[in-house]
Amino acid sequence: MKPENMVMGIVFILQTTVGILVNSSVLLHYLVPGFTGKGLKLKTLIVKHLTLANSLSIISRGIPQIMAEFGMKYFLDDIGCKLVLYLYRVSRGVSLYTTCLLSCFQAAIISSSTTKWMKFKHKAIKYMGPSCSLSWPMNLLLNVMILVTVTSSSNRRNATKKLTYGYCSASVSGTIATPLYMLLLSFTDVLCLSLMSWASVFMLSILHRHKKQVQYIHGVQHFLRVSPEARATQTILILACTFVTFYSISSIMVLYSALFGNPGLWVINIISVLETCYPIFCSFVLISNNSSASRLYLHCWWKR
Repeated sequence: MKPENMVMGIVFILQTTVGILVNSSVLLHYLVPGFTGKGLKLKTLIVKHLTLANSLSIISRGIPQIMAEFGMKYFLDDIGCKLVLYLYRVSRGVSLYTTCLLSCFQAAIISSSTTKWMKFKHKAIKYMGPSCSLSWPMNLLLNVMILVTVTSSSNRRNATKKLTYGYCSASVSGTIATPLYMLLLSFTDVLCLSLMSWASVFMLSILHRHKKQVQYIHGVQHFLRVSPEARATQTILILACTFVTFYSISSIMVLYSALFGNPGLWVINIISVLETCYPIFCSFVLISNNSSASRLYLHCWWKR
């Protein structure tokens, strides 16, 4: 085994282990009755979907990478490859959608209470719950092409072009269908990222305006006591900015891979590491924002 494979294998083991533990603690916090309040049922629902999607993303991305780095070749057949990559793409899409939904929800919560905004707020919040649940079947349909294009690396079937993941390969046809499909996926991603960015700028402007008002009325010392709404808004802003950062870097590398042919495995490994960072970071941010979840996690950790 090459030293670089050993190093990457250890990195993926650490990422996967930490990610599963932290996401499990967040899910436990929101699933156990008595830990969550009744006032934020919609936000709790969105966070549940987000954490479940992050958990599936870590498992479907991390475990195959670990096995590939430690020299296990062709451990997945065609069906296994299709299911693993399909599950990853679906969970990644749901993670993007629910992060966007969480940003828009928080923007609606802290928005002005004028009549115009109240009508929009009630309509937006009314449809957020059903749309959160619909994100799973929507992403199942959007990523159905993976079930056709992905094969095992052991499969030597001829294709115009192949993109290898180390343990699986994706064939790229020369027809117009492939660029149209990629355009559809890019459109949905850009739409979610645009909404997320708009909500983040909107929340930042409200926080800045509120800071100036509080400083004028009560002085700086009073503002240092951050309200729960402001703390929740700051948390979601951190999640949105982090997602956009990791997504942008990995997208640039994926575009580089598509433009310059079949990339080296080191490029695929870096993309995999980057794409696994957000689900882990997201759970740490959610835990740090919730004091009861933090205490539960620390208690379970020290009891081990």
